[in-house]
Amino acid sequence: MASLNPERPLAVVTGASSGIGRELARLAAQDGHDLVIAADQGPLDEAARDFRALGANVEAVEADLSTSFGVDKLMLAVGGRPVDVLVANAGHGLGHAFLDKPFNEARHVVDTNITGTLDLLHRVATGMRQRGRGRILITGSIAGLMPGSFQAVYNGTKAFIDSFSFALRNELKDTGISVTCLMPGPTETHFFERADMLDTQIGTEDKASPAEVAAEGWDAMNKGQDHVVAGWKNKVSAAMTNVVPDSMLAEQHRKTAEPGSARH
Repeated sequence: MASLNPERPLAVVTGASSGIGRELARLAAQDGHDLVIAADQGPLDEAARDFRALGANVEAVEADLSTSFGVDKLMLAVGGRPVDVLVANAGHGLGHAFLDKPFNEARHVVDTNITGTLDLLHRVATGMRQRGRGRILITGSIAGLMPGSFQAVYNGTKAFIDSFSFALRNELKDTGISVTCLMPGPTETHFFERADMLDTQIGTEDKASPAEVAAEGWDAMNKGQDHVVAGWKNKVSAAMTNVVPDSMLAEQHRKTAEPGSARH
């Protein structure tokens, strides 16, 4: 494996083995960054080979970022090198009613989407603040704007992440660090399979391209924007959450996410 080049900027991308994270890592490589990529499953080595073909030096780390050990493992690969771009994209969902799933599955979603994400952000952004520069892209979701019946834990974690991103951006506004929240809607990834939601309407309907979502997020980050809602349909959905009562949003979400709701 080629060593990272100290003359090239470094991007750290989590959840990079597939989907939006893989596309974001590809954009980083195309923009001349070396990469440290991480994921807890998926074809991570295959992704690394693709990025090397684009000229990037890549270190791939298989790690469960819901744990401190996993974050330690990722930071060991960074090795104290300055991080120019952090893409905090790791996360996963959980379908079905909250009480119908073992609590350890719910806790893993919280620990991945929130605890591990904040742990990594704290470690990397501290170094960015000391240097007075850096860009952070956090993958939130429009799911964080609405009560997620039959996806309650996931939507709750994304509500936290969406809110946290704006707050962190404000805290860092005079430091030379930008924080951007990428807020996609349903995207064509392994998300719904992993969340056990392939029998739902939302799990079987047409979804956005991860490459297009990633491109919108990368562009917004480079422009220093506070957030971007990817896709015009999702922009409409996000706007509607400001005027539709939460009880109605929860009922609408139920119709798309309840097990057995898939349209045949």
